[in-house]
Order: sequence, then C-alpha cells, then structure tokens
Amino acid sequence: MTDVHDAAPETLSDTRPMYWSIRRELWENRTIYGAPLVVAIVVLFGCVINTMMLPHRMPRLLAADAAKQRVAIEGPYDTAAGLMCVTAVLVGLFYCLDAPHGERRDRSVLFWKSLPVSDRVTVLSKASIPLVVLPLYALAIAIAIQINILLLSNAVLIGNGPGLAAVWTHVKFVQSWIALTYGIVAITLWHAPVYAWLLLVSGWARRAPLLWAVFPPLAICALEKMAFNSTYFAKFIGYRFVGWFQQAFIVHKGGRVVDPLAAMTPGRFLATPGLWVGLIFAAACLALAIRLRRYRDAI
Repeated sequence: MTDVHDAAPETLSDTRPMYWSIRRELWENRTIYGAPLVVAIVVLFGCVINTMMLPHRMPRLLAADAAKQRVAIEGPYDTAAGLMCVTAVLVGLFYCLDAPHGERRDRSVLFWKSLPVSDRVTVLSKASIPLVVLPLYALAIAIAIQINILLLSNAVLIGNGPGLAAVWTHVKFVQSWIALTYGIVAITLWHAPVYAWLLLVSGWARRAPLLWAVFPPLAICALEKMAFNSTYFAKFIGYRFVGWFQQAFIVHKGGRVVDPLAAMTPGRFLATPGLWVGLIFAAACLALAIRLRRYRDAI
C-alpha cells in the first residue's frame, strides 16, 4: 500500500501540466511563432540587400569619422534586433487579447476544463507566452539574423581588408547580445501589467474584448481632459508603453545610445517605482483572471 501511495505523486508530476499547457498554447496559436518568423524573413531580406551594397559604400564610410562608421555598420544589426522586439510585443498583446476569449468563443474551454489541469496552471501558461516564450524566441531570432548579417558582410568584403577591419572593430557581438538580452527582459517586465490586463479583460468580456480593454483608459483620459483640462493619465499610459527605455538605458541626444553596454542602468531600472507598481498590478490581474476562469463558461 505504501508503494502505491509513493508512486502516485511521481506519476502526477510526470504529466508536467504547465509544460503541456504551454505546448497547447503553441499548437493552438501558430501566430506565436509564425508571425515573428515571417517578420524575421522580411528583415533578413532587407538586411541582405543592405549588406550587398556595403562594398560600394565602404570607401565613403572609411573616409568618415569613427562615430559615423559605427552608426552605418551597426545599423542593420540594431534594426533587426529592434524589429524583433517590437514584433514580440505586438504578438504578445494580440495573443493576450484573444487567447482566453477565443477558447470561450469556440467552446473548447469546456473540453479543457474537463481535464485535470487547474485554472491557475491554465492562466499562468497563457501569461508565460508573452512573458517568457516570445521574449526568448525573439532573442534567438534576432541573434540568428545578426550572425547571418555578419557572415554575409565578411563574404562581400572578403577582398577588402580595411572594410573587414572596420566591421570587426565596430560590431561587438558579446556586448551587443548582453545589452539585447537585458533590453528584452526590461521590456517584458515593464509591459507585464499590460499583458495581464488584456488577459483579464479577454477572460471576462463576452464580446469585443478589444473594446473593453481600450475603452476604460480612453474614457478616463477624456473625462480628465474635460473636467480638469489635463492629460496626466494619457501621459501615464504612454509612459507605461515606452518609459522602459528611459529607465533601463542612458539616452543621449537624438534618442540613440552610443554604447549599449555602457549605457545599461539596471540599478535605476530596478529602483523605478513604476516597475514594481506595474508588477503588483499584473499579479492582481492574473489572480483575478484565475478566479474568473472558474465561473466563465463558453460564450
């Protein structure tokens, strides 16, 4: 009898409900990995065209100062990384807005509720897509694109010694990848309350979750403007979307960071009250979404 009871927890843990719940989200929502991949192909194609023109532009670049050389040479690498980060955020926003509502709309929620998977695991597996899966996926794709750009740059400049030296002088992969990883973590943590809010609204609304997610903030902005002729809440919403960069990096004139690694300010970012208030709000929204799922059935 003791052996049977001892074996039960091991069998239950072998099912790994969180792992399979995340796999289920990936199976049912192909845009999670399809959309970033399509964007990556387009970005890589544009970077290939840009790199093919590099031999013709290199004499002019070599005659310019080091700052201009760095901007021109690092441009495709920075563009690829930035576009993949933006894509991951957009895919995460649309996923959170549709995932809980979609399974209620197609009535698949009835089947998933019949399985021995708790509401907590289900909601957290959905939250892990924009908070864990998409950031890691975007990081991997961005690094892959940058490696391909470097290989192509070396191929087209194979007979140009000064040009190759300029590329290897200004492209510092280790520092760039550290800064990119830090930036993606900062973006993800900063946007966590937005993802959690969309998951909550998507699980609550019977129709038009986008309208219910956007209307309350817009109504507050309109009310504040009419009543007090101020725009503090609108500025707060904008700060919640783009304020992470000002807190996570030192920004120079023109909004461009000269040296991403030297410009990282993790201490200031972690000490920002807005970060922790947002994370507390995200935790509250996820807790409400878990509780709400117990009582929300198919539409």
